[in-house]
Amino acid sequence: MVSAILPLMLLINLMSGVTGTKTLVILENFAIKETHSLFLGELTSSGHELTYKMADDSTLSVFHYGELTYDNLVILAPSTHDFGGDVSAASLAAYVDRGGNVIVAGDTNIGDAIRDFGFECGVEFEESGTLVMDHLNYDISDEGAHSKLVIEKDNLYANNVIVGEIRDPILYEGIGIVLDQENELLMSIMWAPSSAYSFFPQDKLTEHPEAVGTSTSLIAALQARNNARVVFFGSMSLLSDEFILSSVRKYGTNKDYSSGNRQLIRNNLQWALKNVGILRIKEVHHHLVGEHTAPSYYTVTEDVEFVITIEELVQGKWEEFKNNDVQMEFVRIDPFIRMNMKKENGSYVAKFKLPDVYGVFQFKVNYNRQGYTFLSSATQVSVRPLQHTQYERFLPVAYPYYASAFSMMFGVLIFSFVFLHFREANSKQKSS
Repeated sequence: MVSAILPLMLLINLMSGVTGTKTLVILENFAIKETHSLFLGELTSSGHELTYKMADDSTLSVFHYGELTYDNLVILAPSTHDFGGDVSAASLAAYVDRGGNVIVAGDTNIGDAIRDFGFECGVEFEESGTLVMDHLNYDISDEGAHSKLVIEKDNLYANNVIVGEIRDPILYEGIGIVLDQENELLMSIMWAPSSAYSFFPQDKLTEHPEAVGTSTSLIAALQARNNARVVFFGSMSLLSDEFILSSVRKYGTNKDYSSGNRQLIRNNLQWALKNVGILRIKEVHHHLVGEHTAPSYYTVTEDVEFVITIEELVQGKWEEFKNNDVQMEFVRIDPFIRMNMKKENGSYVAKFKLPDVYGVFQFKVNYNRQGYTFLSSATQVSVRPLQHTQYERFLPVAYPYYASAFSMMFGVLIFSFVFLHFREANSKQKSS
């Protein structure tokens, strides 16, 4: 019996090992699979095993016995007010806290479910029914409210890891997003032109809109401290086949362009699903300059060398990280030394003289750059004072004190000689 079960268990393990990354796609309706087939095809071509479920499915869940059921979550249900099953804004926030990645698409008819999850992440969508409009930067096919915006590359976040290189303009029609300015983990990936504003397209503009100009985000992203990634799209149309395949002609121009939506979507998905921008620390070591092994302790003012090797995930393989902005700190409560590290033989190297202060210190490397996963390394070492046999007998800085001491001794010697050998003349000689 046991001999029959073991091969079966081995087969199950082998089958589970070849499956791709599990991604749950929550749909508002199954027609989205047709209207957004190119967007979903990007997920499939990246090796993701997609599971489709309706937003009101009673079996909807992202946890199973406390573990993540899916590696990634894609929500294409903008008007949903309540998710089915045990999915809610709180459970989605817990999903991110456990390291899950989430992609959310909003739209002008945004519901409470997406809005509440946005609040959890510091993202606020404009009122339901509003559109971002611009009477200067719109596509000529829009003869109505001028809400089909043409977004140039100047309105994209200049980060090759997240956005990549986008040459063609982007078509956008959807709701505006306002970010919490105090949340340092949030970033705006694409924002509206300076002449744009968010309002109800069927109403006359009688008051100043809340979201105006470049402060209105169209795509926002968050990377949590545990490196989980969340991307908010303010438009379902941005991801649709129609906008991806459409040509673009901006009002006031005579030149047609291909839509840059597909390249933007592809680059965003690569980042959001952790296919790019992933770093790891391969090796850390330290020693005295000229040696190769770490001592049990250091002594003040010694010359030390700290080496750290960082790798980046590129197309599924770990390769040498090539950025030149890695810093090292030598810390005892506060940093005593902070310096840029130099590249040597594929590693980052810092050589410096220890401060003339003893105690328990740490070599610290904290690499926080937008687009990359956060790296943190702390290596604790002891720094002892000099032993009594290690102090110099004559310090160059003390030469003035040595000179004053010897001059005083010489002066006392002369004074003693004069005092002992000087004799006054007798009284007779004085009277004469």
